[in-house]
Amino acid sequence: MKSISLIGMVSLVLLTDITIHAQIKNATTATVKIFGNTPAAKTAIEKEGKSEKNAKILWDQETNMATITYDASKTNEDEILKRIALAGFDNEKFLAPDDVYAQLPKVDQYSRTLKPASAHQTEAITPQNGHHNMLAADHSTHQPTTETEKGKETQLTNLLSQYFVLKDALVKTDASAAAVKATILQAAIKAVDMNKLVSAEHTVWMKVMNNLTIDATAIAKGKDVGKQRVAFASLSRNMYELIKVGTLESPVYYQHCPMFNQGKGANWLSKEKSIKNPFFGSQMISCGSTVETLN
Repeated sequence: MKSISLIGMVSLVLLTDITIHAQIKNATTATVKIFGNTPAAKTAIEKEGKSEKNAKILWDQETNMATITYDASKTNEDEILKRIALAGFDNEKFLAPDDVYAQLPKVDQYSRTLKPASAHQTEAITPQNGHHNMLAADHSTHQPTTETEKGKETQLTNLLSQYFVLKDALVKTDASAAAVKATILQAAIKAVDMNKLVSAEHTVWMKVMNNLTIDATAIAKGKDVGKQRVAFASLSRNMYELIKVGTLESPVYYQHCPMFNQGKGANWLSKEKSIKNPFFGSQMISCGSTVETLN
C-alpha cells in the first residue's frame, strides 16, 4: 500500500510539472533556495513568484527549495526572485529589505542565515547579461556608520553625476559621446553596493537596477540619437524613482518635455534649474519646465 501511495505521489508531481510546462511557452526551469517556515510563507512565495502565464513556482516548506518554471522570452529568474525578496523572503540571490522582513507576522519570521563568503561576493552585476548574484549580508550591521553613510552618498552622487554627463551629451545631440558616457554610467551602476544603501534606497534599487542597466546598455550600443533618447527617457524614470528616496548634496530638478514621443512627453533630471532639453537639443533647447525639485 505504501508503495502504491508513493507511486501515486510521484505521478502527481510529474503530472503537475508537465501541466505547468504545457501552460508556459519557452519553459525554463530553475531550482533555488528561498527562506520561509510556514504555510503562509508558501502562499506568499508562490503568489509573488507567479506571473500570469509567464511564471509558476512550487516551494517546499520542509526543504526551503523552490522549483521555478518561466517563459524565458518574457521574464527571467532574477526578476522572479526579486519580487519574492521584496515580499520579505531571502533567497540565494536577493536579500529582503529589513523593514519588509520586520513587517512579516512574528510566526512567519524565519532565521536569516545567509552571509557572503567574502566582501567581493556580496554583489556581482554584469551589464551585458543583466545577471545579478547578490548574497545576503549580516543584518546585525546593516545600519551604516557615519563613514559608511558617506560612502553611500558618494555612490549615489557618482551615479547621478554620470547620468548628468550622459544627459549633456544628448543635449548636444552627440550620439557617439552619449554612447561613451553611457558606458561609464554602466560602470557606476555596477559599482553601487546595495548593502550600503539605507532601507528605502535598497528597496527601490532592487526594483530599478535591471532597468537602469538595460537602458544604459542600449544607449552605449546605440548609434542613432533618436533611439538613445527613447532609452534615456526610460533611464530617467528609474533614476528619478531612486533619487527621490535618497539624500542629495544639492537640489536636483525633475523637468518635463511635453513634445517628446509624439506629444506623449518625457521627463529628465538636471542639476541646473534652467531648461536644456536632452530630447531635442538645439532644435528646442528651452522646451520644457521644472515639475519637481528634489533635495
